[in-house]
Amino acid sequence: MRTSDTADLWWKTAVVYCLDVETFLDWTGDGVGDFVGVTERVDYLAELGVTCLWLMPFYPTANRDDGYDITDFYGVDPRLGTHGDVVELVRTARDRGIRVIVDLVVNHTSDKHPWFRAARSSKDSPFRDYYVWRAEAPEHDTSDQVVFPDQEDSIWELDERTGEFYLHRFYKHQPDLNVANPKVREEIAKVMGFWLELGISGFRVDAVPFLLGLEGISTSQTEDFPDPHDYLAALRSFLGRRTGDGILLGEVNLLYPEQKVFFGGRDGDELTMMFDFVGMQNMYLSLARQDARALARTLKRRPTINPDAQWASFLRNHDELTLDRLSDSERHEVFDAFGPDPDMQLFGRGLRRRLPPMLDGDPRRIKMAYSLMFSLPGTPALFYGEEIGMGENLAIEGRMAVRSPMQWSPERNGGFTTAAPSRLRRPVVEGAFGPEYVNVADQRGDPDSLLNFVSLLIRRYRESPELGWADFTVLNQPHRSVLAHDSRWGDRRMLAVHNLSPERCTVPLQLTDCEAGYRLVDLLQQGETELDASGRAEVAMEGYGYRWLRVAPPEGRRLA
Repeated sequence: MRTSDTADLWWKTAVVYCLDVETFLDWTGDGVGDFVGVTERVDYLAELGVTCLWLMPFYPTANRDDGYDITDFYGVDPRLGTHGDVVELVRTARDRGIRVIVDLVVNHTSDKHPWFRAARSSKDSPFRDYYVWRAEAPEHDTSDQVVFPDQEDSIWELDERTGEFYLHRFYKHQPDLNVANPKVREEIAKVMGFWLELGISGFRVDAVPFLLGLEGISTSQTEDFPDPHDYLAALRSFLGRRTGDGILLGEVNLLYPEQKVFFGGRDGDELTMMFDFVGMQNMYLSLARQDARALARTLKRRPTINPDAQWASFLRNHDELTLDRLSDSERHEVFDAFGPDPDMQLFGRGLRRRLPPMLDGDPRRIKMAYSLMFSLPGTPALFYGEEIGMGENLAIEGRMAVRSPMQWSPERNGGFTTAAPSRLRRPVVEGAFGPEYVNVADQRGDPDSLLNFVSLLIRRYRESPELGWADFTVLNQPHRSVLAHDSRWGDRRMLAVHNLSPERCTVPLQLTDCEAGYRLVDLLQQGETELDASGRAEVAMEGYGYRWLRVAPPEGRRLA
């Protein structure tokens, strides 16, 4: 299979960039980011190498959960712009080769949504069954089932107007939708169809297991409901009919055997991509230990999936940095290394920090971590500001600590807005990671900056389709601190070697199907290494070193 044969599967080698319109760039000077601001920075994203822009929720909202408490699935929050501004962004991005996907948050609504207002007005309301109700209080404690244990102690909330309890697995101001109701399923399809007509290329689907969950729904309501995974396949089919090549990028934080089910059966007919939460968490465990074996074991356990599906790799997302798939002792190892202060932790299971402060700002280690992430087989996903090494602002409560304004320049407010600092929804980062020291303008002119390094990684990733398409092999070598893996697809082959320790080492590699004359050509720096007649080579690694090595055959020959 060659690249030209697979161009329609664009997500296999995409570079995803997630941003919050509200905190990216304020073009109107009112202290709130807007669509015009994002459109003005599309060329920046294209220059960086981004090929897929993921927009966090921008819909009208009660604004009690950073836009995830939606009051109108078809609207645009007027603070951020208009439908016309959305279309202009999508068109401008497409002109630069960037597709746009948006958040699909349909497992719940805001309690201010017209559907829920109608549902709680009367038990006879036609919208009553849009949500999940029960007449009696739950018999058992459900505090262990809430998503945000610092805020809620039950997944059921009494509605005093009707005397019944409604289901909410997130906040009580976010009642769960009843996906067993065919009218709700119709509404979800209409929402998807509406935004697809405006030119988007798919959706990042929020909290997929909760969307498909039938918790609290009576048997009589589920009699005509298809298997939840059949429903997910139906959404994928609908998307395909409307776009041909749209994607569903799912948030499914489960262990691999349970997670794989969400890709679908043999045909891979459910989610197109899923974030590799298990791989991410074990990457942090390996970084904390300076021992690559935890990540190596995890990569070996990663399930084989349909060739049309894909894993998405990431170091940081927009939420808490969850560590809930690690054991208690492993989680505390990561806490001790990267978030020893309880104020840096969240829910007892995650961190509310960005990567550079966790690595003490060490540029060698930061670059190694991003090199490692980009080299893992799959599609890399970046959270805005990662490319310049932004830090978190722990003065901002909870998960929002990592959602501070983008830092464009060393000017006031980091160049995010001309408004007075008091008008910002969230303050900029202060201290060593503030905009005086970390910003786009300064790093653009510095050839050794993280921004230019991430741009190089993106170029090399895009030039190495085996990273998106290939099966991979973890290579045997003697150093605990080193991960070496081999990705091969068609006539392309690349080795990636990363040293998670500050100590130098020499890594022996053997490629049994290569012979004298084959070379390992460095892709991130100048140089190459010859293989001997047995396919052996020794690769020198600096402390926190990283090397991408193209396997090049002798002149006039192709890879075996």
